[in-house]
Amino acid sequence: MKSPFRRKRTVNPDGTMTLIEHLYELRNRLGISLAAIAVTTVFGYIWFEVSFFGWPSLGQLLKDPYCSLPATSRASFNADPNSCTLLGTTPFDQFMLRLKVGATAGVILACPIWLYQFWGFITPGLLKKERRYALSFVSVAALLFVTGAVLAYLIIPQALGFLLTIGSEIQTTALTGSSYFSLVVNLIVIFGVSFLIPLVVVALNAAGVVSYAALAKSRRGLIFGLFVFAAIATPGQDPISMLALAFALTLLFEGAIQICRINDRRKARKRVEEGWDGLDPDTPSQIDTTPSPIDGPSRIDDPAGAGGSTGSTRTAAPPVASRPADPAPPPRRRDDPAPGYDDIT
Repeated sequence: MKSPFRRKRTVNPDGTMTLIEHLYELRNRLGISLAAIAVTTVFGYIWFEVSFFGWPSLGQLLKDPYCSLPATSRASFNADPNSCTLLGTTPFDQFMLRLKVGATAGVILACPIWLYQFWGFITPGLLKKERRYALSFVSVAALLFVTGAVLAYLIIPQALGFLLTIGSEIQTTALTGSSYFSLVVNLIVIFGVSFLIPLVVVALNAAGVVSYAALAKSRRGLIFGLFVFAAIATPGQDPISMLALAFALTLLFEGAIQICRINDRRKARKRVEEGWDGLDPDTPSQIDTTPSPIDGPSRIDDPAGAGGSTGSTRTAAPPVASRPADPAPPPRRRDDPAPGYDDIT
């Protein structure tokens, strides 16, 4: 029996698809992406406690920033004061923590597959030049996300060192595994996503939405907004991660502004070469109101006049006798009675 869920898509010679075909295409690509994420999530769930190919386990890798702190800044739950363990308070903490970290690792590990599926879905509707730009956009986005994640991982020991040692003489913070790994995962994701903001600015400039002049004019306000965003977005609320994110975004934003400057110069040079310099695309073009010359009346027997063909001769029609106009009625006097119905002829 033929499955009703499998339907062969007919490919038109011109590459166009109907709405139903687009929906089937979207369903198939979403299914492949979700299946890949499910497989990598299972791998991340196993990797949480098992090391592969000489690499440390995922749990140990994420716990290293905490274990790099001095032993006096960490709470010890056994007889060995140098041990590095986290605290669990409910029976489901171990399972939920492992599942959460494994799912996050699965989404990141499967990004080449679901990005490729996304690329394959939007490519048929793009021109050749637009495909090249989209591929560059996706590649740079992946590189920026990984860079932000690595930066977050590197500053986690400094951020935790500030948070856990600021009052160590009075109390020792006993971190639970759920709170610590949530902090680490959220910090990595926020840094990775935040590093995409300058790329969005470049994309808006390439689309003609924002210009270099507008960005340069609002540079101070935008940089201040980046610092405010870093203060709100960082989950730890510590000054080290906030300043690290703010300064990194400022450098990337300044680089994006310079790219917009080069792009606007290239557009201006292209307009000069094509003769469009000095014309505002938002200003409507002027309408030519100069009256065109009107030729005099042509003779009716002229072959070129009145739509006659060349070489033919037409004779003028005799004039039609006009009907004489009716005589004007005599003027009325004031003492004349108003005309009645019977007086009208």
